[in-house]
Amino acid sequence: MPPVRRLTIEDFEIGRPLGKGKFGNLYLARLKESHFLVALKVIFKSQIEKEGLEHQLRREIEIQAHLQHPNILCLYNYFHDACQVYLILEYAPRSELYKELQKSNTLDEQHTAMIMEELADALTYCHEKKVIHRDIKPENLLLGFRGEVKITPHL
Repeated sequence: MPPVRRLTIEDFEIGRPLGKGKFGNLYLARLKESHFLVALKVIFKSQIEKEGLEHQLRREIEIQAHLQHPNILCLYNYFHDACQVYLILEYAPRSELYKELQKSNTLDEQHTAMIMEELADALTYCHEKKVIHRDIKPENLLLGFRGEVKITPHL
C-alpha cells in the first residue's frame, strides 16, 4: 500500500472569507484535485499557545473526528505547518442560524420545529457519546444545503 500523502495548504484553492474568530479565520476552499468544497478553518498556533490551549485544541479535534451525525458539522481532516493548524470542515452554505434570525426576525412554526428536532437529535447523539457542547446558541448553529441544522464544533 502506498504511503498516505499529508495534505498541505498547496492542495487547496482558497476562496472568500466565511468568518473570523479569536484564534483564526474560516475560508471557503476547494481541494484542487477533486474540486470538493470545504470550509477551511485556519488557527494561529501563536494564539493557541499564548492562551495555553494546545491540549484543548488536540482534545477538540479528537472528539470532533469521532462524531458522525447529519446535524453535526463534519471534520473531514486536519493538518498543520509551522504557524497554523488547518481544520478541513464540511461547508454549510446557508450560514448561521443567527444571521437568518436577524434577517427575518422570526421563523415559521414548521421551520422552528424542524430545527428543534434536529438539534435535539444531534445533542442526544453527543450525550450518548459522552460529549457535551457547552455553547449551543444561534451563532454556533449553521444551516446546510437543505436548511438542516449543523452544530459547529467549538474549536
